[in-house]
Amino acid sequence: MNSNQQLQHLYWRAGFGPRPQDVAAGLSPRKALRQLLHDSAGYEPLVGPALNYTDPQGAVMAEPATMKNNPVPNGLVTTPDQPGAPVMPMRPRAAFKAGGAAGVPRLRRAELTPEQRKMQNRGLRDAFNNMSTAWMDRMASSPAQLREKMTLFWHGHFACRVRQPGPALSLHNTTRQYALGKFPDLLLAVSQEPAMLQFLNNQQNRKEHPNENFAREVMELFTLGRGNYSETDVKEAARAFTGWGYDGQGGFRFRERDHDAGPKTFLGRTGNFRGEDVLKIMLEQPAAATFLTTKIYRFFVNEVPNPAHIEPLAKAFRQSGYDVADLLERLFSADWFYEPANVGTHIKSPVELLAGLRRTLNLKIDNTQPLLGYQRALGQTLFQPPNVAGWPGGRNWIDSSSLLLRLQLAAILFRNAEFAVALKQDENDLDPNQTKAQRTVRPGAGAHLPLAPLQQLLGATPTAQQPTRLSEFLLQAPIRPENLQLVQQAAAQKEPAEALRTTLVSLLSLPEYQLA
Repeated sequence: MNSNQQLQHLYWRAGFGPRPQDVAAGLSPRKALRQLLHDSAGYEPLVGPALNYTDPQGAVMAEPATMKNNPVPNGLVTTPDQPGAPVMPMRPRAAFKAGGAAGVPRLRRAELTPEQRKMQNRGLRDAFNNMSTAWMDRMASSPAQLREKMTLFWHGHFACRVRQPGPALSLHNTTRQYALGKFPDLLLAVSQEPAMLQFLNNQQNRKEHPNENFAREVMELFTLGRGNYSETDVKEAARAFTGWGYDGQGGFRFRERDHDAGPKTFLGRTGNFRGEDVLKIMLEQPAAATFLTTKIYRFFVNEVPNPAHIEPLAKAFRQSGYDVADLLERLFSADWFYEPANVGTHIKSPVELLAGLRRTLNLKIDNTQPLLGYQRALGQTLFQPPNVAGWPGGRNWIDSSSLLLRLQLAAILFRNAEFAVALKQDENDLDPNQTKAQRTVRPGAGAHLPLAPLQQLLGATPTAQQPTRLSEFLLQAPIRPENLQLVQQAAAQKEPAEALRTTLVSLLSLPEYQLA
């Protein structure tokens, strides 16, 4: 594998693909990795007026504040009624206004008229769509590629599905902020997010009636994995998390009166533990570093874990205090990362496929709404994971209904080919009773493909050799000779610009393009 191939592999795994200008820059993979880490060091929250939600009575779900200048040590704030009690790291979060417009009390959903319910569903759907669109724009255009890719990983790791966009956006910005930091900080921050506490029922976790759902999922899916704790540990952890909840302003709140302050025995340790204590104890287990490293390895390297690679990474990860950026630097610097078994073997998720198309080709999109429909038709709607385990990934991305759409995406975007997709009904939809016509996604994204960057990449490459050169850029798996011949025939005897466009569509329509 030459340096160019290694570079492209790095850009696909650590981001959403290389642009022609990235390849033309001629950086070595090592220098490119340093650049990716540098460009991703800063944190910029996902904010904007279009991400707000207004309910039928006019109450606004406020835009998250940025709170960049944090004067409180360790980034913690305390509640006025309980000085010193840890609450939540300072970070952008959405606030809930308790009343409607002009102080009118907000009605319960059951009290809304049918028209108000429709307006509410439409407003919620628009806010989620705008959040997804804004994030997809970041993935396609942001220089902070590694932060965007790691935020996508955490989006599936801390899978959460709630009805209100405000808490969902707050959780997203928390994972975005801590994506490349220390995992203990991320875990605590996520665990205290209202969206997660609501999704996993910890708002109902009280000392008289412990609810084990939150404690179980934190251990099974977020930190330790199955087999590394007992049912007794689940029960004792649930007791430690009693009293963890949130208030009407969208802030974490520890309610002392609901907390079980008695002694607990958890993973071999005994004490009057609170939630923060059991999170720390979880991460003291060697199994936590192995579980997290394995999951990151499967996302960035190969679906089949290699214990010989994972064991030293997990050891270094734990010794670093669970420093995510350090772990990724070690992973992307390893010689085995560039071995043939790990190149061109990753099936792109729908988000990676769509964001990668836009980024690698410098696409400009007039109307991003159809892209949201294609995202859903392909099985990955941002902010709406199928369950708490997230998207299964791997071969699960490909089935008979999605493969044809994947292979025709390029023709749909660049030639406005007719491919109307009728989305399936989903009982979790905000508006689940739409007609088939309302659920049909039609072409009309208005994709603009600038040819200049690709022409610069090709340079003086003879016309007959251009399909081969473009295949080396676009495909991470080697193109089969018979496919290359078909691509060459499709572009034959066309004027240069049209030949280039035809070659692109042909290459992007190959099964090999589904791999990174």
